[in-house]
Amino acid sequence: MFDLVIRDGLIVDGTGKPAYRGDVAVSDGRIAEVGRQAGPSRREIHAGGQLITPGFVDVHTHYDGQATWDAQLAPSSWHGVTTIVMGNCSVGFAPVRPEQHDFLIEMMEGVEDIPGIALHEGISWEWETFPDYLDYLDRVPRTIDVGAQATHAAMRAYVMGDRGAANEPATEEDLSSMTRMVREAIHAGALGLTSSRADVHRTSRGAHIPGYGVGADELVALAQAVGETGKGAIGVNLDFLDEDDDFGLLRRLKRVSSRPVWFLLAQMNDDPQKYARLLDRMAQSTAEGEEVLCQVAGRPIGFLLGLESSLNPFISRPSYKRIAGLSLAERVVALRDPEFRAQLMSERRSHKSDIMRTVTTRFDRMFRLGDPPDYEPPAEASIAAKAEREGLDPQEVALDVLLERDGHELLFMPALNYAEGDFGAIERMMAHPNAILGLSDGGAHCGLICDASTPTYMLSHWARDRSRGPKISLEAAVRKQTSETAALYGLNDRGRVAEGYKADLNVIDFEHLRLRAPEMVYDLPAGGRRLVQRAEGFRAIVNSGEVTFENGEATGAMPGRLVRGAQAAPATR
Repeated sequence: MFDLVIRDGLIVDGTGKPAYRGDVAVSDGRIAEVGRQAGPSRREIHAGGQLITPGFVDVHTHYDGQATWDAQLAPSSWHGVTTIVMGNCSVGFAPVRPEQHDFLIEMMEGVEDIPGIALHEGISWEWETFPDYLDYLDRVPRTIDVGAQATHAAMRAYVMGDRGAANEPATEEDLSSMTRMVREAIHAGALGLTSSRADVHRTSRGAHIPGYGVGADELVALAQAVGETGKGAIGVNLDFLDEDDDFGLLRRLKRVSSRPVWFLLAQMNDDPQKYARLLDRMAQSTAEGEEVLCQVAGRPIGFLLGLESSLNPFISRPSYKRIAGLSLAERVVALRDPEFRAQLMSERRSHKSDIMRTVTTRFDRMFRLGDPPDYEPPAEASIAAKAEREGLDPQEVALDVLLERDGHELLFMPALNYAEGDFGAIERMMAHPNAILGLSDGGAHCGLICDASTPTYMLSHWARDRSRGPKISLEAAVRKQTSETAALYGLNDRGRVAEGYKADLNVIDFEHLRLRAPEMVYDLPAGGRRLVQRAEGFRAIVNSGEVTFENGEATGAMPGRLVRGAQAAPATR
C-alpha cells in the first residue's frame, strides 16, 4: 500500500529524457515506483495525461527574513517550487550582534527593496550566529524546503563593526575571524557563500554594502575557507567594469577553492554584447580546466511601473506628490480629472538618477503588461510607438494605460535582457553549458519586480506559447529548473522523478497553464506591500510525498524542512 499514487501522467523526469506515460508511486516521502502501473495507495491523483514533473528548485531567492515568519513562502510556492535557496547577493540576517539589527535591515531594504517596516515587525532575532539562524529556520513549519547561504556582508559587519561597514581593509585578525565563521557556517549546513562587488548594491541610506571594493585577497581567503570544508558553492556579484580583472578574480576563486564558483549574468542596455564576451570567457576558462558558472534569467528583468508600485513615470512631479498619500481609488479619481491631468502633464520631470531619467522619459521601452502578461512584446507595442500611431503625447498614453483596471494596470519596462527588443540574448545565455537558471529574486523587489513566477513562465511561454522565436523542449524547460539547479548545490536527492528520490512533484495541466497579471498585496508584517503573481494549471504540488497545494489552494500540509548542506543521491538498484 503506497502513501500516494499519481496515475497515468506524462512523466517529464527532470533529466531531459523524452517524456513518457506512467504512474508515480510514493512511500515515506520518497518515490517508490515510476512508470509501471502502481498498486493500491492511501491517496490517488488521476493525472489523465497531465504532466508529472519534479518540484522546481529555485536557487536565487531572498526569503531570508520572510522564511522566519511565513509558512507558505509565496509566491514561489504557488509556481511549483519545492526548494528555495536564499542568502544571495551577500545580504542576509546572520551573524548579527544585537546592536546591528537595524543595519542588516537597511542592507536588505536597500539591495532587495523589501519594506524595512515589515522586516522590523516580522523578524524575531532569536539568533546571533549563522548556526543559530539555521537552528531557528529548522523549527519553523513551512510548505517548501529552504536552504541558506552565508553572506560576506553580514560576516564583515559582525566581525569589523563600523570598519567593516565602511569597507576599510581587514586585518589578519579580522580575516581569521571571518574564515573561521565561513567554515562554521558550512559545517552547520550553509549551502555556500555569497559576496557582492556591484555598485548598485547599497543600503537604504545609499552606502555600499560591506565587501564592496575590498581587496581581492579577502575574497580569496574566504573562498579558501569554503574549499577547506569540501562543501558549498561560491557566488560573487560583479560589475565587470574591468573584464580581465573581474573574470580573473572568479578564476582565482575557483583555483583556490575547487568548489563551484558562479556570478550573475544579464544583458546590459549600455553594453549589449558584454554578456556574449563573458560567455566566451567561461568557455575558454572551462577548456583551460577552471570552470566558472553563471546564473541567468529566463525572461527580461523588468520594472513593473504602476500607481501602487515604487516607480511610475509621474512619481516625481509635484502634482503627483500631492496625491501620493491618497488611496488608490482617490488617486484614480484625481488622475482622471481633466484639470488635474493637464497640470500634471505640464510639470517638469525629475532626472535625479539614471533610473528616474529612464522611467520618466523612455516611453519607447515601456509596454502595457496586460493579463495574461506579455514579457516579450514587439517594438511596435511600446507606449511611444502607440502614441506615434495615434498622434498623441506618449505620457498621455502611459497614464491612460495606468488607469486601466481601476488603476491596477502595469507598465512593463525591461531593464535587463531586452536591449535588442527580443529574447536572442536570453536564448544564447540559457543555451550555454555553464549557465544555471536563476535570478527569480523570490521575496525581493517587492514594489517593482515580480519574477518568482519564472518557473511557470518557462513552461507556458518557452515550451508552449512562444511565437517570436524558437521554443525550447518541454523536457529542457523542466531540466533547467530541477536537476540542473539542484546540482549547483549538491542537492542530489531531488530534481528527478526516479525511484529513491525525494517525492517533490508537480502535477500540471500543461494545456491550461497560465500566468495571471501581477498584483500588489499588503500582507507583509505591519501591512507591508509586495507584488505577487498567481498561476492557473497547477493541479497538485507535492513536497516529501504530501500534497501542499491543490488547484492553487494550500492544503495546510507543512512538510517543508531546512536543507542542511549537500544531499546524497539515492542508492541505485
